Amino acid sequence: MIDLHDWFKTPPGQHVLAWERARLDAALADVFGYHALQLGLPGIDALAANRMPYRWLATSVPPAAQPAAATPRAALAADPAALPFAEASLDLVALPHTLDLSANPHAALREVRRVLVHEGKVAITGFNPVRLWDFRRWRAPPSLPAGSAPIGPYRLRDWLRLLEFEIESIHFGGSHAAARPDDAPARCAWMERLGARWGPIFGAVYFVLAVKRTQGARLIGQSWKSAPAVAAAPVSVAGRQGSLKK
Repeated sequence: MIDLHDWFKTPPGQHVLAWERARLDAALADVFGYHALQLGLPGIDALAANRMPYRWLATSVPPAAQPAAATPRAALAADPAALPFAEASLDLVALPHTLDLSANPHAALREVRRVLVHEGKVAITGFNPVRLWDFRRWRAPPSLPAGSAPIGPYRLRDWLRLLEFEIESIHFGGSHAAARPDDAPARCAWMERLGARWGPIFGAVYFVLAVKRTQGARLIGQSWKSAPAVAAAPVSVAGRQGSLKK
């Protein structure tokens, strides 16, 4: 088996990568704010279409230890379960297959919730366990990248709900990844059309966009600076006559 970086160089990987880039660009182009973070998969720019002034890339491997082509922009090394950002400091976090490769995906998702502001968004791509390539076990082993542990989209939905996220959209794609690795995308384009129409849940990968909705959060304006007026009230003051003497 090959790692995820090399798997994306194969014909099925190229097809999946193109589908994910299109979804990320379409969903994140109009997400506004100041600070955005891509966590993992430095080989692609998940925030390419986003226009926030500060866009960060965090990886679990130090940038110096990565191939030059795998780090197209400045990056920092960080544990997905312990990000070096303050609470409620980021407006957008992109997780391209980060949860698939994480040793503790639920802890990583909790950390994303911590660093996101109220109404902040998270974009997640992952491999679908209920995928078309499971139906070809009789032909060849499934072509999953090494080290990946896919999380089902509905299991991910439950995790997001527990962490006070609301799902805005979910899409399935990459049906061509079920084909043999040496099949050209043009020869298997019919599988993508068939999967999108009759079995979208069987797509090889999924894309989820969710927004953090903290219960009880309330936006405040400039009025918070005004101190509330204190109503005048009579106050009883004890005099000397009320004091006790030995």
